[in-house]
Amino acid sequence: MRASDRAYRALLGEIQDGQLPAGAVLGEVEQAARLGVSRTPLREALARLAADGLVVQQSPRITVVSDVDAGDIRALFEFRRALEEAAARLAATRADPAEFAELAAEFDRTSLPGEGREHYYDLIARFDAALDDAVDNTYLSSALRTIRTHLVRVRRLARENPQRLSASVGEHALIAHAIAAQDADLAAHATHVHLHNALTSILASLAEARTEPGAA
Repeated sequence: MRASDRAYRALLGEIQDGQLPAGAVLGEVEQAARLGVSRTPLREALARLAADGLVVQQSPRITVVSDVDAGDIRALFEFRRALEEAAARLAATRADPAEFAELAAEFDRTSLPGEGREHYYDLIARFDAALDDAVDNTYLSSALRTIRTHLVRVRRLARENPQRLSASVGEHALIAHAIAAQDADLAAHATHVHLHNALTSILASLAEARTEPGAA
C-alpha cells in the first residue's frame, strides 16, 4: 500500500471515530512523524481528506478537522436523499430479485439484542454493496461512497440509540422487499421515509447533547 494511502486511511479512521475531533490541528511535521511517512504523502492524504470535506486548510501550514453542525447534517441528508432514492428506483429495475429477497429475509430475522450492532452494520454494508452493484453506475456509486464516509462520523456524533437502530432494521427490510418485488415507487418511498426518520433522530440526539450539563 502506498504511503499516502496508509496515511489517508489512518487519519480517516481517527476522524470518524472521534480520536481527531472537530478543530484538531493536523500539523504536517507532527502527523508525518506520527504516521511514519514523509511530508509529501502526508500532504497527499490531507488533500484527499480536504476533498472529502473532512478537513479544512486554514493556511498553507495549518489544516484542521472540519466541524459538523445541524446545518451540515441537513445539507448532507438533502444530497443523500436525492442519491439514495434514485439508487433505490434503479435497483428495483436492474437488481437480481432473489438477492434482495434474501437480504430482506435477513433483515426480517435480525434482532439487535441478539446479534448486536456489529451484525447490523455488516448487513447494512452488504445491502449497500448489493445496491451499488445493481445500480451499476460509477458516478452514482462514487457519490454515495462520499456520503457514507461522512455518515460514519455523523452517527457517532449522534450517539445512536437502540430504539432508532431497531426501527432502521425494519425500514431497510421494507426497502429490500420493494426492490425484490421490482416496485420502484415503493423502494423510493421507503427510502425517503427511512432517511426522514434517520435525520430526525440524529438532529434530536445532537440537540439533547447540547442541553446536557457540561456541554459546550
